[in-house]
Amino acid sequence: MPRSPERPRRITLVRNGPLLVEGPVEVVGEDGAVAVSRRFTVAICMCRRSRRYPWCDTSHRPRSKPTAGTADSVGCPTADRSSEGDRR
Repeated sequence: MPRSPERPRRITLVRNGPLLVEGPVEVVGEDGAVAVSRRFTVAICMCRRSRRYPWCDTSHRPRSKPTAGTADSVGCPTADRSSEGDRR
């Protein structure tokens, strides 16, 4: 993908998270494999925990089970969803 000379590409550093890169982007891996995304912003995994590497899938976030007596955790990103199965 050719780069646009009009303005520099913006990269945002996220503490304990991914690199946010204005897209579209091409990412070349250590093995030479090229991953392409045409999205307007792309999250690049920095922790290598992602199952979709080089794209971030939020695997860097700490996971914890809800404690007894907490409110309904529907929609909570840290809720235990092991019984739901992997939908990807």
